[in-house]
Amino acid sequence: MLHDTFAKRMERTAHLGPGLPPVCRLGLATRGNTNLRRADVEHAIESGLQYLNWCGKPDGMSRAVAGLGGQRKDVVVAVQFKSRTADEAAQEFSWILEQLGTDYLDIATLYYVESEAERSEITAPGGAWEVLAARKRSGALKMIGLTSHQRSLAAGWAETRRPSSAAETGAAASSFDEQYRLDMLMIRYNAAHRGAEKDVFPVTRKRTMPVVTFTGLRWRALLEATSDCPEGFDPPSAAECYRFCLANPDVAVALAAPGDRSELEHTLTLLGDWRAPSEDSYEAMRSHGDRVRRRAGVFW
Repeated sequence: MLHDTFAKRMERTAHLGPGLPPVCRLGLATRGNTNLRRADVEHAIESGLQYLNWCGKPDGMSRAVAGLGGQRKDVVVAVQFKSRTADEAAQEFSWILEQLGTDYLDIATLYYVESEAERSEITAPGGAWEVLAARKRSGALKMIGLTSHQRSLAAGWAETRRPSSAAETGAAASSFDEQYRLDMLMIRYNAAHRGAEKDVFPVTRKRTMPVVTFTGLRWRALLEATSDCPEGFDPPSAAECYRFCLANPDVAVALAAPGDRSELEHTLTLLGDWRAPSEDSYEAMRSHGDRVRRRAGVFW
């Protein structure tokens, strides 16, 4: 039976929020161990990928962003923000702007917040939240997000309302929904990791909160056959794995993190073949994801 997350029409563009340009729903990420050069990232941008997720390590993406010039306004730049305290956050934010050659960030996602203790540290007095909220009020930051593997934590934070303290109110505050702290989530989602369909997407859908997904290939496991695959089964390509993610209308942007130019070129073929998967191929991907999950045994 066709799953209710399947969309027969796959939207190509996402509108993440006021003040941000519309972007292609296929995004590009670096992860610190890829070999994309500046020219490769520039090629991706020219091909139509406008959502860039930088890992925070100087690389081809940071150099490409620094060289955008007048194109900067047409691209959404998201960064993984690692600091937990206000002092660390102030230094990290300044360093990021310097590395990217820009005077503002579109999105800072608090990087891999995996426990309530981390969340409490970030939002307590003297925590990193103070700096991000201040940068947002000043216009140096457009959106604050959260990156996490913990679905319940992410969904709970997405529903957390903004305190009515003077530190987070005022005429210069964000143009986004002022009732809530977070503007977006970045979570894991692929054919093998579908728990967000039950635990996260109902919350973000109600809030109309954008969700950016990562690990679309399940660390490449989805590209391989399993011992219990049906006879004659051909494992999906990377492009088909991303197509599966994008067929879910609750996904605003699905990130690809190709390791080199060859993998990037394959990913970009999706732009020339932009369509929802057939019902049969969608269900086949779900079944393959179930087999990969059984083999992995963890990270559901």
